[in-house]
Amino acid sequence: MFGHGAVRLPKIQVFSSWMMETMAESLIPQFLILPFSYALPIIELLIGLFMLIGFYVRYTLMAGIILMSLLILGSCSIENWGAVGAQLLHAIYFAILLLLNERK
Repeated sequence: MFGHGAVRLPKIQVFSSWMMETMAESLIPQFLILPFSYALPIIELLIGLFMLIGFYVRYTLMAGIILMSLLILGSCSIENWGAVGAQLLHAIYFAILLLLNERK
């Protein structure tokens, strides 16, 4: 997550334009996609950073699961099944970490 955000943040305008173009055929309104496309790299960076430093781990992992759910929704809306698979793996990873974190 940290890597996703760190790579996208310096070129956030390019990333946002790419996301807007990619999601053009989606049923999700463009006025929702635009702010999400700017927030996503920041959210990814923060979730990754918080995981790395162990800051509010439980809430960070839940935020990761919520983020992955939103990304899966978006990918399904444009029938990008390859991305859905990768995002599901991320979500499963977050869920396993959450379960293991709560057992300690």
